[in-house]
Amino acid sequence: MADIRNYTLNFGPQHPAAHGVLRLVLELDGEVIQRADPHIGLLHRATEKLAETRTYLQSVPYMDRLDYVSMMANEHAYVMAIERLLGVAVPLRAQYIRVMFDEITRLLNHLLWIGAHGLDVGAMAVFLYAFREREDLFDMYEAVSGARMHAAYYRPGGVFRDLPASMPRYDLAERRGARDNDRMNRNRGGSLLDFIEDFADRFPAYVDEYETLLTDNRIWKQRLVGIGVVTPERALALGFTGPMLRGSGIAWDLRKKQPYEVYHLMDFDIPIGRNGDCYDRYLVRMEEMRQSNRIIRQCVDWLRKNPGPVMSDDHKVAPPSRVDMKSNMEELIHHFKLFTEGMHVPPGEVYAAIEHPKGEFGIFLVSDGANKPYRVKIRAPGFAHLQAFEEMTRGHMLADAVTVIGTQDIVFGEIDR
Repeated sequence: MADIRNYTLNFGPQHPAAHGVLRLVLELDGEVIQRADPHIGLLHRATEKLAETRTYLQSVPYMDRLDYVSMMANEHAYVMAIERLLGVAVPLRAQYIRVMFDEITRLLNHLLWIGAHGLDVGAMAVFLYAFREREDLFDMYEAVSGARMHAAYYRPGGVFRDLPASMPRYDLAERRGARDNDRMNRNRGGSLLDFIEDFADRFPAYVDEYETLLTDNRIWKQRLVGIGVVTPERALALGFTGPMLRGSGIAWDLRKKQPYEVYHLMDFDIPIGRNGDCYDRYLVRMEEMRQSNRIIRQCVDWLRKNPGPVMSDDHKVAPPSRVDMKSNMEELIHHFKLFTEGMHVPPGEVYAAIEHPKGEFGIFLVSDGANKPYRVKIRAPGFAHLQAFEEMTRGHMLADAVTVIGTQDIVFGEIDR
């Protein structure tokens, strides 16, 4: 009888469940994974090196393109690092807007995650449900920044502009009747805050729909329960953060433990798992969506009652208003210098981290006093999670590799940078 030998299989980078550009070299004994070797770097774009040749402001749009599912969250860590070196105070209204959009971004991320995770594992319908809500969230992005994804809305010193007083409305189209048009514009009659509030009122029922589809679904539980178990000790040792760490039972969340902006004023809970498997991480992220919705409601209430500036009045950092710039020579010089030469950041080094939807996203910034960073190092949460892939899949079936990729919420923009 012939010897049965392990064989090696390339999983990806063209595989739809490999989330874009992951190449896995799997050593299989039949269908059981003995060894898994992730090959990364296929989406490397030298973001950290490019930042050394751009002014501080010019690098903000590069941050959107790191984790291209959580755009404004990436910007937040970068502008916080610059603000700490500059010692600039951010207006309170801008802090509330940032927190609100951080949580909108968390919903965007988790909705794509649940849709893609479901598709990977074989649940087709939830993808369509999740993308229905993502459309409304993208409309919020577009209302404040003009872009549906790569917003470049956060700036050192605040945000680009205040929330608009009206939402864009759908025009009557040939292929769409007046009744359909009225239905699509039903919640667009007021301001952006009205639109966000309407969404926050509807969203808990949508999460209930996803849970109805999945949480007690027999096939879903068979595919997730007991798969990719990570103990709390191993999760800490491997550098897990975010839902990957909380799914193993450790209540670590930077919004609570090292609060930034106005998170210390927010009322929300930190969900944690018990078993450290894929099913617990699923439950943690589902509850995180409900908690994010609570935070969004609190921000909407505060922002309605408290108008004010959304940008620092330090013109070495933030541009003057157009009216001042066109009527005052000094303001014109500030404007010209800021957009040609950029701001000069005092020498020093700083690490700024936020509770990104995927974990701890950090920016380590070194300045030598010039108008460009001397060095930028990005701490991507997914990078630490991917290193645990072999440990999480060893002894599982080939089909479970797809489940583990899904539970890690891998996006390669941030991992390869």
